[in-house]
Amino acid sequence: MVARGLGRFGRVADAPRAALGHGGIDAALGGGLLLGHVHEAVAAHAGDAGSAAGFAAMLARRLAAERKGMLLWLREDGAHRAGALYAPGLAAIGLDPARLVVGVLADAGAVLRAAVDVLRCPGVAAAVVELWGRAPALDLTASRRLTLAAEASGVTALVLRIAAMPAPSAAQTRWTVRAGPSAALEAGAPGLPRLDLTLARQRGGPSGLRWDVEWDRDAAAFRAPSPSGDLAALSAGGPLAAGDAAAGWGAGGRRAV
Repeated sequence: MVARGLGRFGRVADAPRAALGHGGIDAALGGGLLLGHVHEAVAAHAGDAGSAAGFAAMLARRLAAERKGMLLWLREDGAHRAGALYAPGLAAIGLDPARLVVGVLADAGAVLRAAVDVLRCPGVAAAVVELWGRAPALDLTASRRLTLAAEASGVTALVLRIAAMPAPSAAQTRWTVRAGPSAALEAGAPGLPRLDLTLARQRGGPSGLRWDVEWDRDAAAFRAPSPSGDLAALSAGGPLAAGDAAAGWGAGGRRAV
């Protein structure tokens, strides 16, 4: 889907967008997530880290349907202390682990430098840039570098912030992600991954909007939740649930290795 709009730096007149499947979200985004730009996903609380990572993986899966190429996930050395990306969990949300290249760099500065290089490669479908903590290296200048690289190549960047407060940036959108209660399936099986999403910021568009969504892996899209049955908590410290499993996180808020 292509929607018309002005590029952030006045260089893009026709901006391609990826519809996310949820009518309210797509309407707020002017037809879908703007491609070739930078988008941020921030965990609302420490216990929502798995859900935020899952949201980034879901968006990467959706973008992979729009653009050919590899998916890159860049993260800091030391982030493994909170757990590793879990291939079966990624597959459970429809993201093919064989299409994903994971890069582990020394620190946030190295991650950001590598991200700029990755975003300049037109053969990449999308890149997740995972940063933990305050990450002062991600200042306004660094985010503008990411944005310029993404706009030049058409590659979309998803900046994943864990254990961090939002800071000024040139990102097109910023999402706050919270865990949601997943409706159990028949025989008590975990239901579809469910998230509480807030579009906290959007350049040139509405913001402050909030939705309760489920992830449909077969359609690679978000949708309104199914009628509630028994609810399984997705927050850290509760039982393992669909949203955490999708991101590779187990009970207690740690991702399974």
